[in-house]
Amino acid sequence: MRAVVQDVYGSADVLRLGEVDRPRVRDGRVLVRVRAAGVDRSVWHLMTGEPYLVRLAIGLRRPRSPVRGSELAGVVEEVGPGVTDVRPGDEVFGAGSGSFAEYALARANRLVPKPASISFEQAAAVPISACTALQALRDRGRVRAGQKVLVIGASGGVGTFAVQLAKAFGAEVTGVCRGDAAELVRSLGAGHVIDYTREGIGEGYDLILDCAGNRPLSELRGALAPGGTAVLVGGEEGGRFTGGMDRPLRAFATSLAGRKKVRMLFATSPAKDLRVVAEMIEAGTVTPVVDRVYPLEAAADALRHLGQGHPRGKLVLTI
Repeated sequence: MRAVVQDVYGSADVLRLGEVDRPRVRDGRVLVRVRAAGVDRSVWHLMTGEPYLVRLAIGLRRPRSPVRGSELAGVVEEVGPGVTDVRPGDEVFGAGSGSFAEYALARANRLVPKPASISFEQAAAVPISACTALQALRDRGRVRAGQKVLVIGASGGVGTFAVQLAKAFGAEVTGVCRGDAAELVRSLGAGHVIDYTREGIGEGYDLILDCAGNRPLSELRGALAPGGTAVLVGGEEGGRFTGGMDRPLRAFATSLAGRKKVRMLFATSPAKDLRVVAEMIEAGTVTPVVDRVYPLEAAADALRHLGQGHPRGKLVLTI
């Protein structure tokens, strides 16, 4: 089958379209014929092998798994022993392994039916980004109706979902983005938009989601109201070794200093949360935002665009 593979760590230039064996179905797994795959930020880290700490898990000198991609939407081709929730022919979306390919494996408990109201390309933009936004707001931030919520990185993959979800939870939403993305962020439900190239983030927020990962913890604390919570969704700053992965320790230490909490999020994409998002999509409360769609053979171009740092919503590959 065709797949986007890499043999070494590096820039998008290390990605190539090649032929690999089709994955074999195992217990509890589902083989999906991929129709579209989301390009989330984790793909960039796995491609570059940075921060270097990630290599402890994925391979010190080269990636142990050469096929990139996690988010997917497609049609079930085959199910393994013990799988009863889905069957061949079902249209599904969720998170798997090696989704930048014609076929990918996924755990059955990481897939749910694709909402009929959206395309495969839109569905592929959902799994990791939407679940991250949901868990940041609901679980770590404990958002409540009437709260003032600030979403930093509001025009990005996670941020576009966070704005919509916070609005759906009844919060008063302020989005932080570049000025040229302000209209998009307003259309998603933000009552206020801050152009970070021109002004500061303000203060008095009950909940802050830092989806950009580049704000000093002191700045986040200063922007919180007494008793407020900041949730660190991204951690892009911090150098090639840690890449901001030291932020949880610094966040914990910061929270000890007073009533303003700073929490780190390590998100997952379980079926139960995918179903929550799918129901909101069907109800018209949430709409996936897709910036650009690339063919599979142009995966390197998609990663280059992601590396430039300013996609509006998600980038998606179509297979």
